[in-house]
Amino acid sequence: MTLTIFLQKIIKDFLIIFASIIIIITILRQIYYPHMSFELKSIYIIMAFSFISALIGFILYSPKDLSEQKMRLRIIIHFITLEILLIALASVFTIVNNALDGIILALQIAVIYFLVRLLSWKNDKKDAEKINEKLKALKQDV
Repeated sequence: MTLTIFLQKIIKDFLIIFASIIIIITILRQIYYPHMSFELKSIYIIMAFSFISALIGFILYSPKDLSEQKMRLRIIIHFITLEILLIALASVFTIVNNALDGIILALQIAVIYFLVRLLSWKNDKKDAEKINEKLKALKQDV
């Protein structure tokens, strides 16, 4: 994967992460705090956390193809690094004040991580199917 394609993937992941967080928070606030609105500061914090989360994606980057085992290991390292970094940042900014808040944040990070990985996998699967169709068509022409 070239660096340009990977940077495009990082930007796409940032947008997916940001949108997922906003949608989840909007739904939860509608259920539990219907009169609470988003402050501009909250949006910036969500945007910063989303950007940092997307940038950590460089752990997954490799200019050459990796084996499935190495890629899975990178995904695990990526997830653990993401959890630690975001919870640490939340503690520094006093978003997380106790263990329960930390556990809830860790679960939220895990859910959003799963959603991003799932959407990314579906997109990659669609690309692979297109490539396979083109290869079949090329093979039939020859």
